[in-house]
Amino acid sequence: MELKDLVGLHELSGVDTTIEKLKPTEFYPGDCNVVRFVLDGITYKVIEDPDDGLRSFCEELQICDEVVSNNFSPQKVFGKMKENYEYSKNDVIQFSDAVTGKIVLEIGTDYYDDIYPTCIMKWTPENLYCNIGK
Repeated sequence: MELKDLVGLHELSGVDTTIEKLKPTEFYPGDCNVVRFVLDGITYKVIEDPDDGLRSFCEELQICDEVVSNNFSPQKVFGKMKENYEYSKNDVIQFSDAVTGKIVLEIGTDYYDDIYPTCIMKWTPENLYCNIGK
């Protein structure tokens, strides 16, 4: 599954970020950043490949049955792929609150075609409409 498959209107009802200890391999050193999120009742998981410490990549989007620790009532969000620029090629999806228009969840790899790609896993719950004034 690819990030672009999640473009469109959805209901976001859970997000958590954590560090998981994965079995060290040539691809994973052991500790990896992870984001799990629930869209339309389906739980997705993304793992960061920290590569060599200067570069990082967002691994392939997975559907999982893991429990997300931070759940809330469903909030309408719209997913769109981040715009590419002349010197910035991205594979990043941005979920914006349908009311505020502000980005609440951003996941993917910025500068994927550059010498220093960067994994993006940004969760900004204060941009959800339900959190205004809290």
